[in-house]
Amino acid sequence: MTTLNVVIDEVLSTVPTGLSRYSEELTRALIRYAPPGCFVEGIVSSSPEQDYQSLTERLPGLTGLFKSALTRRDLRSAWQHGFTPVPSGMIHAPSLFAPLRNHDRVNTRGSQITVTIHDVAAWTHPDLLPPRQVSWTRAMAQRAFKYADAIVVPTHAVAAELEGILGFGDRVRVLGAAVGSTIVEQSDEKRRAERLGLPERYLLTTGNSGPGSGISALLDALASLTRVDIPLIVAGTENRPGAVAAAVSEAGLPPERVVSLPDLSDADLSVVLARATAFVYPTVISGFGMPMLEAFRFGRAVIHSDAAALVEVAGDAGLSVPAANRETYPLLLAEAIENVLADDDLRNRLGVLGTDRANLFSWRAPAEGVWQLQADL
Repeated sequence: MTTLNVVIDEVLSTVPTGLSRYSEELTRALIRYAPPGCFVEGIVSSSPEQDYQSLTERLPGLTGLFKSALTRRDLRSAWQHGFTPVPSGMIHAPSLFAPLRNHDRVNTRGSQITVTIHDVAAWTHPDLLPPRQVSWTRAMAQRAFKYADAIVVPTHAVAAELEGILGFGDRVRVLGAAVGSTIVEQSDEKRRAERLGLPERYLLTTGNSGPGSGISALLDALASLTRVDIPLIVAGTENRPGAVAAAVSEAGLPPERVVSLPDLSDADLSVVLARATAFVYPTVISGFGMPMLEAFRFGRAVIHSDAAALVEVAGDAGLSVPAANRETYPLLLAEAIENVLADDDLRNRLGVLGTDRANLFSWRAPAEGVWQLQADL
């Protein structure tokens, strides 16, 4: 019997995030597509008993749990400093939150560790992230450079950037992702839309309101629009309404032009995506662009920045806007938005291309890729 131990602590996040969804969907796929005679167990920090029960319900087929005696906060610190009480054998971490330790990476003899690095923002845009997040990410990446047998990244763009930073060489494997299984059409869409107060037409963006999100550039773009007057919905649990309101005021927009919808369930988010006139994803620091892929699933026209990872994932299905110049970026966003809203044929064509693009991504591919990676090691 061969067992893959997966760090699933992120699945217990009280507020759903891109990483928590990724961890849950990948683990579920690892269980489903495990080779014959192979099984998946979870590694989790010290948690209430109901959380352990929740994990077994959400991840059917999980054959066991290694329950650390440390809380997530203490485990995060312990793993950063090399204290790694975990099961022996194969370990896969869906992030840098991983028990990296000194071991023979040439002759692994069944003891191997693979980790995931989702983006390189801690090196390329450190001024746009909390200092503590930057220092922790860099420290754990250095540990990965020393001790990880392989590194999983979501795009070739991240792989190329990471190579210029740490030089992992042939230890890097590109394994993408897919839209979550809970982001789907809703049978009660109309009722949910009425409860949320969705307007008939609106632009949509999702994500946090930090400087790297590009929200400020998007709000400046809306303020410069002269031919259209359409509201913007900023959706998602990572959104901070107070910060959005401040950015709206700074951009000189009337408050009613921007609606903030934090803390959406996946069902409500699905409805907001399905009814959007167009989706705008102005971030400049993404390593994959899951919100963009979610919009593609619903056939929405997508406007996005020219961040390398977004261009790679979107292919020709999205409308890419150059973002390198902070002065011109809002103006170029405004031009793209006006063109998409004014041209029904363009908007419909992008919608069809987006649906086709989303269908190219599945959770089976990265799951089988992780199993093959473990076999290769």
